[in-house]
Amino acid sequence: MRRFVHVLVNTALANLTTSFLWFALTFWIYLETRSVLATGIVGGTYMLLVAIFAIPFGTLVDRHRKIRVMVFSSTVTTIAFLVALALFVLRPESDFTQLGGPWFWLFTGIVLLGSVVEQLRNIALSTTVTLLVPVERHANANGLVGTVQGVAFIVTSVFSGLSVGYLGMLGTLYVAVGLTVLTFIHLLTIRLPEAEPEHEGGRPPAVDLRGSFRTIRAVPGLVALILFTTLNNLIGGVYMALMDPYGLELFSVQMWGIVFGVASTGFIIGGIVISTLGLGKNPIRTMLLVCVAMGVLGSLFTIREFWWLYALGIWLYMALIPAVEASEQTVIQKVVPFRRQGRVFGFAAAFESAAAPITAFLIAPIAEFWIIPWMDSSDGQATWGWLLGEGEARGIALVFLFSGIVLAVLALLAFTTKSYRRLSEAYQDAPGETPEEAQQDASEVDAPAPGTRPGTV
Repeated sequence: MRRFVHVLVNTALANLTTSFLWFALTFWIYLETRSVLATGIVGGTYMLLVAIFAIPFGTLVDRHRKIRVMVFSSTVTTIAFLVALALFVLRPESDFTQLGGPWFWLFTGIVLLGSVVEQLRNIALSTTVTLLVPVERHANANGLVGTVQGVAFIVTSVFSGLSVGYLGMLGTLYVAVGLTVLTFIHLLTIRLPEAEPEHEGGRPPAVDLRGSFRTIRAVPGLVALILFTTLNNLIGGVYMALMDPYGLELFSVQMWGIVFGVASTGFIIGGIVISTLGLGKNPIRTMLLVCVAMGVLGSLFTIREFWWLYALGIWLYMALIPAVEASEQTVIQKVVPFRRQGRVFGFAAAFESAAAPITAFLIAPIAEFWIIPWMDSSDGQATWGWLLGEGEARGIALVFLFSGIVLAVLALLAFTTKSYRRLSEAYQDAPGETPEEAQQDASEVDAPAPGTRPGTV
């Protein structure tokens, strides 16, 4: 457990650094351009890249020792942030504020690359729970992950806004590079009790898509779980694209960073609850109930343009997120063999991450060019003013209202499906792997999926 804490803290610091720079970049882009479209495209691109690389990342995690994968990820992120800093120093800042210019997209793309590669560590972290933590403590460990991520999220939210407001983008880059280097140095001191994975039949496939899907299909209802979380993320893309613009309409960038950070303490509270109490006998049931609550909250926290309502709604919403994430991870860690968990987590991340950019790419232009102007018109106010009141961001509130309703309905319908019952039974029947069994499992021969030639996808 001590080794797991070291890995967790290091990964949390890495997440903090990339999130710090990512939040700052999003704030800075919106403040410089005042474009919901620009922030939506940038946010959607991030999730799209995570989706594209998730399956290769998962295969990479299973093919190599976890600590080696983490060191590789940190190396790439450090180099990317250093290059971004060099660009910002060498070029005038005005070059990076023109959406139609190449420097804006080059700079943003390099920061995105460093942030996306860092996600490789999150897949590796999910597998280390099985490697280092007893089966009966998996849910608690996953809750602890949520707690630490919540702390990092708060620090990120507060200081990214303050950093952009007081230090500017250049100072923010210096801070991010410094933290990245410190994380990398600490990572080099960590050792994990894991044997080198062995493979059958020569060179293993670079992207084991068939093996991933075969493993997922072998567990009744696991495909449905990934499908539901994908739909959940599809709706989450709405909040990803529009939450910051809504907050920045209510607050200055410095104050919005502080408000969002304070509201994000809900993430810590939610994680503490899970790490202390677990997820109950059926994590799938817990996840669906939480999604219903998230849908109700998401539809109501902007129903009036009150800053306290928005802040309270975000706090409650954040408090529920760790339960959803921990539920999926706990199920996969118990029903999937350790040597294939990286590919399953990567496969799940690919589809779940792909959902959010689809929504972000669609909703950002629709909101900016149609919904927001229409809600500002007399027709929009006459139609929805009785429910949403008056204000500067009633168009965004309308989008949040219907998105939350859809999420709640989907979660309620999921309770009625055969997949829900089958996966619940599979979870109860699976014995899970102890850390000792996981270490042995990692060194066993891992053959390619049937019908897959070595060295092919």
